[in-house]
Amino acid sequence: MATVAPQQLHPAVRDRFFFFVMALIIAATAFSGFVMQLSAGRSTFHSPWWVHVHALTFTGWLVLYLTQNWLVWRGAVVDHQRLGRIAAVYVGWMVLVGASVDALCARYHRVPPFFEVNVFLVMDWMILLVFAGLTWAAVRRRRSSDWHRRLMLCGAIQVMVPGLARLLPLPLMGGWILWGIWAALLPFMAAALIYDVRTRGKVHPAYYWGFGAIVLGLVLIRPIAFSPPLLALTQHLTA
Repeated sequence: MATVAPQQLHPAVRDRFFFFVMALIIAATAFSGFVMQLSAGRSTFHSPWWVHVHALTFTGWLVLYLTQNWLVWRGAVVDHQRLGRIAAVYVGWMVLVGASVDALCARYHRVPPFFEVNVFLVMDWMILLVFAGLTWAAVRRRRSSDWHRRLMLCGAIQVMVPGLARLLPLPLMGGWILWGIWAALLPFMAAALIYDVRTRGKVHPAYYWGFGAIVLGLVLIRPIAFSPPLLALTQHLTA
């Protein structure tokens, strides 16, 4: 029996296929980072309870995102919409858990030694804010599927950073850690842009907003981290 190549599919089916595959790759990449650290002995299950809450919360989002793309791929749009209402609320829970656990990591000196504590805090908080902003923007544009799925993809690329970073030799990057992590995101961004150019003839404007927000967040990390309020907060948390 002949096999139909993705580019020969109906445009709507082809889009569903592409975004489902991207969700699979993102989830697999994020999980791989944590599994590698665990197998190397740099992570352990003997961690405070709040670390486990954080891990379960963000793993839950990857499962949600993957499930949502799978539902669309199957054509179960009604189920996708119902689960989307839960996912929109879940993002708020992720922001609360992520921001709190970052503060606890600083308080109990669990920040990786190759990170300045203030930079680590702002980096993680910026990832959360950009992710939440893009995801909620996608929810608002849910009636425009072209905007919705692309903004969701941008948010997923952003929130996979902690897992992806665990695959990188961060201690060897010195002062280039932030740019090294951003460079590791480029293949995922490039895949999205190339797909648009090949199928639409141009890049969708959602990517200008989504990837622009990711880059802007990166650029702002160090200026905010070394601002007097953040330095004071870091000193208070680590005292």
